[in-house]
Amino acid sequence: MNRLKVKGNYGFPYCHEGKIADPDVKKANACAGVEPPVALMGPHAAAMGVKFYNGDMFPAEYKNVLFNARKGSWNRTQKIGFDVVTVRSDADGKNAKVEPFMTGFMNPADQSWWGRPAYLHQMKDGSLLVSDEQNGVIYRVTYKK
Repeated sequence: MNRLKVKGNYGFPYCHEGKIADPDVKKANACAGVEPPVALMGPHAAAMGVKFYNGDMFPAEYKNVLFNARKGSWNRTQKIGFDVVTVRSDADGKNAKVEPFMTGFMNPADQSWWGRPAYLHQMKDGSLLVSDEQNGVIYRVTYKK
């Protein structure tokens, strides 16, 4: 993924997504010179826990992939999140893809949810811990051939 630039302009609090001027925190040309995001996580998805995986338990294609716990958009008509996704991109940060990794915490049909993944931690053995703030539990995600 691309690297943060020292003293780079990432928009906060004047510009969102690299192109949307904040309607309340005003600044002339709010988005001029703002570095665009590599990937978008969805409106109000509450992207919380972020971890670049560097373990050896998961298959090689997960090495250095970003994991993101999205606890979900409880206050939207069309909810989004309530999952853990991966973000992969080219070495230069282009062509980013957000893909589901851990799902099943929400029913899209009626918009009900029963889990909210919030934070991630990688254990020394390469397993991934996922906290669920809705249920007050921690899931341990492992991989075995």
